Amino acid sequence: MDNKVTVSRKAHFNAAHRLFKPEWSDEKNLEVFGKCSNPKYHGHNYDLVVSVTGTVDSETGFVLNLKKLKDIIYREIEEAFDHKNLNLETEEFKSLNPTTENIAIVIYNRLRPHIKADQELEIILYETERNFVKYSG
Repeated sequence: MDNKVTVSRKAHFNAAHRLFKPEWSDEKNLEVFGKCSNPKYHGHNYDLVVSVTGTVDSETGFVLNLKKLKDIIYREIEEAFDHKNLNLETEEFKSLNPTTENIAIVIYNRLRPHIKADQELEIILYETERNFVKYSG
């Protein structure tokens, strides 16, 4: 059986952040990032969809056991980011502006080592129900 199938798992985390470049003035940060550059930070209720595409295993019938994917997402993403100030409490964003794009790339990079090399990984990260990014490496 050589059928490619995509399986997905939804997750959720809440996090605060501030979009800014420290070398810019407050005025320029406000001009570029708007309210998201608030020096006192702001938060989002992020929704995450992690999708893995691969061949269905003839023995198990799985592309990837979704319980295993759930555990990986919990350990690598939810525990690391949920109820955190991304700028202050996570190593990745101490020097990287925590835009939704950059958060999606970091999530991908944290998950990729736990997914088989011959399987495709895609991240969809919703900052709001209308604003989201998609990243697949």
